[in-house]
Amino acid sequence: MSDLPNGGIPSTLRQPHAPRFWFAIVLIGIGAGASAAALTLILQFVQRVMWPGSHETLLDAAIVASPWRHVAILVAAGMLTGLGQIVLGRLSRSNSIDITAAIWFFAGRMPALRTLGSALLSVIVVGMGASLGREGAPKQAGAVIANALSDKSGFSDEQRRLLVACGAGAGMAAAYGVPLGGALFSLEVLRGMLALRLVLPALMTSVIASAVAWLVLPDAPTYIQPAFTPSALILIFAAFVGVIAAFASVGFVRIIAIADRNRPAGTWRLFAPVFVLGLLGIISIAQPQLLGNGKDIVQMALMNQIAPVLLVALLILKPLATICCLGSDVPGGLFTPSLAAGALLGSAIGQVCALIWPDAQPGLFALLGAGAFIAATTQGPISSVVLLIELTGHDRSFIAPLIVAVVIATLIARTIDPRSIYDARLTDQQLQKRQELRDANTR
Repeated sequence: MSDLPNGGIPSTLRQPHAPRFWFAIVLIGIGAGASAAALTLILQFVQRVMWPGSHETLLDAAIVASPWRHVAILVAAGMLTGLGQIVLGRLSRSNSIDITAAIWFFAGRMPALRTLGSALLSVIVVGMGASLGREGAPKQAGAVIANALSDKSGFSDEQRRLLVACGAGAGMAAAYGVPLGGALFSLEVLRGMLALRLVLPALMTSVIASAVAWLVLPDAPTYIQPAFTPSALILIFAAFVGVIAAFASVGFVRIIAIADRNRPAGTWRLFAPVFVLGLLGIISIAQPQLLGNGKDIVQMALMNQIAPVLLVALLILKPLATICCLGSDVPGGLFTPSLAAGALLGSAIGQVCALIWPDAQPGLFALLGAGAFIAATTQGPISSVVLLIELTGHDRSFIAPLIVAVVIATLIARTIDPRSIYDARLTDQQLQKRQELRDANTR
């Protein structure tokens, strides 16, 4: 399809080889949805086995678990991580390649065996309590499936880049039940551009993946949101939340970059995750909210169920736990941990504002903080707004202030540092090259 304009992306069914391209889209969607469902079930199984009891959430089970279980499970997760990373490094001669780097600098090519192994290891250790997100695994699986189909079909590099981005976004869409948000995420955050010729493949891949996952996973909002009362004054406070979230997100991304670039090497790859996760297990005896990806924290913040003292502690400890896990080479995602950090920040601002504005709703501030923080850390304002709508199943009560907070946070963060959590490992030279490629594609 290299003879087609726009890098061979067919915009109509009449163009040469268009049916083959769209057939690949369907297969990628099915594969991404099935793999996301399978990985989610594995995570849930691991969580039930490691944290037993008739509890719906990891937090509920961790609260009643004995102290020795906290330490034993997290130390075991550290040992599994160290051994797993060493085994994966020896099984595959190819170096691990981040999805963002693969799309921009390797035309979407990724080492399949190592990437899938990392995905499986990720869901296991997150299920055991590592403070990282679960979306990394389905994204990796979707990307690998797209890459493999591109090899079989002989697609051009530009087609492969799009398909890998769509596959990764579809994996995220299926894992969280967010078809529109996943499609926009694949283009705005991973592919770095929103163009009409790219939208239809991304939408189709994500909706197919979500529909396949819904055969196994529940089709329901991830978070239960209380009824918020909108007002004109909240728009002013939303702008304030956006400013604070912008500066906080820049610091978070920069620390993530430092942690990622200083991951342990050699024999330290075996011992670092044991030490970090073991320490997390000890601290989690008193602060069980630190375990897992942070989903429970977001829900508590939306319902304004976090006491001020605990809120301050989690605002410091939860991002620190995520950074330490990442820096010790524990595999996992950053979406939900970033969402949790933003929700904690917004909730803290809301509780302070409630002292001067009695009608302030800390739960709404938590949602605004989550949206602004995730938009600034991913550099994806449109996808962030849509993801919050799909994750909560609501929009009218918060859409206007959310847009204000997201726009201001993204604008300020991008002015200070254009780097996102997904390209934190890129060097300055790679960032410059990526921008040149992006500019060339928009001419």
